[in-house]
Amino acid sequence: MRKPDVARAPITGLVTTAAVLAACLLALPAVEAQSGDPGVTEVLSAVVAVESKVPASARTAPALGTERAGSGVVIDANGLIVTIGYLILEASEVTVTALGNEPTPAEIVAYDHATGFGLLRATRPLGVTPMSLGRSNAVAESDHLLVTAFGGVQAVRPAVTVSRREFAGYWEYLLDEAIFTSPPYPMFGGAALLDSNGQLVGIGSLVVADAMQGERTLPGNMFVPIDVLKSVMGDLLSQGRSGAARPWIGVYSHQVESLVVVQRLADDGPAARAGVRAGDVIIEIDGEPITTLAGFYRALWGDRAPGDHVSITLLRGEERRSVLVETGDRYTWLNLK
Repeated sequence: MRKPDVARAPITGLVTTAAVLAACLLALPAVEAQSGDPGVTEVLSAVVAVESKVPASARTAPALGTERAGSGVVIDANGLIVTIGYLILEASEVTVTALGNEPTPAEIVAYDHATGFGLLRATRPLGVTPMSLGRSNAVAESDHLLVTAFGGVQAVRPAVTVSRREFAGYWEYLLDEAIFTSPPYPMFGGAALLDSNGQLVGIGSLVVADAMQGERTLPGNMFVPIDVLKSVMGDLLSQGRSGAARPWIGVYSHQVESLVVVQRLADDGPAARAGVRAGDVIIEIDGEPITTLAGFYRALWGDRAPGDHVSITLLRGEERRSVLVETGDRYTWLNLK
């Protein structure tokens, strides 16, 4: 689950940073004109620092480290905070800090691999105004937005939506319609994506080299849309994750043109135990041809549950071979509290 390197290619052709930032910040105070609605300072106060400590024995410690830091957003009056899940995955201790306050212990409410979200609850009042949830489905290409991590106005940066599209992550992760913005925001982990009304429309997940694809490629960030959180909130609060567990085989793959190539395997994961190796090309799942990462995941998940078997056809060098994998449950493999 290592994140892609920050691409530093120059951004040309976008409106100037100063112009976009001025336009967005001028739009936010208009919210104050509506009685009882928060202004800029209150909106930004909801963005808090998130720090976690993870045991060295954790499955994700080698890739994500034992000390993780990012941001989160307070979304209700009882201290509920939404962040990106990898910041708190397998954590033994989490603290959150509101601007100008001391660190406050937080309890892990949910970690949801299917969406990528994590939920925390502060153990004492943070004294901030919760941020309202906006409509991420209304975010369209070329929209001007704001990105901010913990740090108040100084942390705010402008962004332009450059793409709304499917995102397949190499760690068996799929979003149907992620939000991609540019230019890149370096403190992306758990950062808030705000619309011109000061409402939360996305949570920062990655920095990517191809936020905008096609003839003209631009680096930027991928955000998990907040409407995805709305659709699973009940499950996250009641059971700590959304829906039933998907079958998992523990491969980290990337797509090269129309080939899905295994980069590495989870230690003691189902695919490793079945004999899959790094460098293998996945060409079929139960006889269904595989040409994309997204297609691989959809074929793998299908109507299966953890514990079901799946036949995977591989190309190893010039040799074609099939392996039968007994799928597992990622949540069982992880060291979750």
